[in-house]
Amino acid sequence: MSSLTLAVRDTNTMLRRNLLHARRYPSLTLNLLLTPVMLLLLFVYIFGDVMSAGIGGAGADRSAYIAYIVPGLLLLTIGSTVVGTAVSVSNDMTEGIIARFRTMAIHRSSVLVGHVVGSVLQSVLSVVVVGAVGVAIGFRSTDATVLEWVAAFGLLVLFSAALTWVAVGMGLISPNVEAASNNALPMVLLPMLSSAFIPVETMPGWFRPIAEYQPFTPAIETLRGLLLGTEIGHNGWLAVGWSIGLVVLGYFWATAKFAQDPR
Repeated sequence: MSSLTLAVRDTNTMLRRNLLHARRYPSLTLNLLLTPVMLLLLFVYIFGDVMSAGIGGAGADRSAYIAYIVPGLLLLTIGSTVVGTAVSVSNDMTEGIIARFRTMAIHRSSVLVGHVVGSVLQSVLSVVVVGAVGVAIGFRSTDATVLEWVAAFGLLVLFSAALTWVAVGMGLISPNVEAASNNALPMVLLPMLSSAFIPVETMPGWFRPIAEYQPFTPAIETLRGLLLGTEIGHNGWLAVGWSIGLVVLGYFWATAKFAQDPR
């Protein structure tokens, strides 16, 4: 059996293990999923009229803000979901199962890749759930072509993989699950400081570059452009560049940390 075949077999085994854990303990995934759903309902039904007037002028209605906020909440959903990945990896480290895996005749990278693939699948499922809630309350994307929908889906998967690899690294360096949860909080906080809820142009001048060029804003604006037909501009290249850069950084960080012998 070739090395590639062994890697695929072991990765598939680890993926099944992680999916079984997620099914057996769904409370963590549900708790993380509730954050974007509650924010969506809160901003649409409590602040929707005010926000829509600020975005589209005095004559704007709540539906304009629904269209604006849903792409941002889809990216925030990914950020919330990968927090669970950091917690799961840290839990494996503290419980000693990673130490046992090190002694077994399995492909070493399969442990991490199984976590990443499982997290990406959970992120996609969470995005579908939040997207369904958005459609239920009035979100529509009637102008998007099939190619644009495929590109939007590819962006969500790529961005999810990028954040997941970073979250795996955070889980590996955390001494316990509480620290892992705290270390991964920027995944949830950064979307709050992006264009998810308000346009970057309305932010203070000193803060605008921070919000405009952090990873979430280009991804959100690219997703809006694909689904709603707004101007994408340079955001598409920034979104892809951030995603690929975070994948590379997270992968080498996580694999290097995983390769270190535990003390």
